[in-house]
Amino acid sequence: MNHLVIDINADLGEGIGNEADLMPYLSSCNIACGGHAGDDTSMHDAVKLAKTHKVKIGAHPSFPDRENFGRIKMDISCAALFTSLKHQITDLLSVLYKENATLHHIKPHGALYNLAAKDEKVANVIIEVVKSMHRPVQLYVPYKSVIAQLAKENGIAITYEAFADRNYNDDLSLVSRKEKNAVIHDADTLVNHVLNFVAFKKVKTINNTEIPILAETVCVHGDNPEAIELVKQLHKRLLENNIKVQ
Repeated sequence: MNHLVIDINADLGEGIGNEADLMPYLSSCNIACGGHAGDDTSMHDAVKLAKTHKVKIGAHPSFPDRENFGRIKMDISCAALFTSLKHQITDLLSVLYKENATLHHIKPHGALYNLAAKDEKVANVIIEVVKSMHRPVQLYVPYKSVIAQLAKENGIAITYEAFADRNYNDDLSLVSRKEKNAVIHDADTLVNHVLNFVAFKKVKTINNTEIPILAETVCVHGDNPEAIELVKQLHKRLLENNIKVQ
C-alpha cells in the first residue's frame, strides 16, 4: 500500500458541537451554510478551526429544509433551488472573506447529494451554481454519478467521494437511512471499508458483492454518534498502512 493518498472529510457546523474534536484528524471539511443547518456564528467558528488545523474548507449547501435536516427530497423549482444554493454558498464566502480564508470545494448535502447522483435536472442546477461563481472550486461527487459526468462536461474539477461510515447497494447508491444497516458504527468495519476503497478501488456492498469504486476523499458524518472515535481510528490506521492523509 505504498504511495497511496486519501483525503478525510466531515460535515461540520450542523449543531453537533464536535468540530474541535474532529478537526485534528481531517484534511478537508464541509461547512453547513444555512440550508439544513448552520448560521453566521457556526460558520465563523468552523472556518477558524479549519484555518488553525490547515484543513481545506468546503461549502455544504442543501435543500432549504432545516426541519428535515435536508435529508428528504424537496418539491422545489429549479429556479428556487438555484437561488437558495447560491445564497447559501455566498453566505459562507462572506465569512471566508472576513476570516481571510479560501473556498476549496462544494459538497451538496443529504437528499440533494443523493438526488444529484442520478437526476440530471437537479445535477444541472448545482453545475450552474458552480459555474456562476466564476472561481476555481472543486465539486465533491460520487463515482459514476450523473453530476460527476456533467461536471466533467462543463470543465468543473471533481473529487470522487466515498462514505466511510455508510453501507452501499450494488448500484453504488447508499443504503437508505431507513434501514438499520445504513450507517457503520464499528471502527474496524469502517477502517476495512476505507482500506478497500483506497488500496483495491472496490467497495463491498450489503450483498457481499465487490463493486469497483474510485475514492479520492472519504467522509465520516459529523452527526454520527461515534464520529470522533471513528475518525481518530481511521486516521491512525491509514497512517499505519502507509496511506497518507492530505
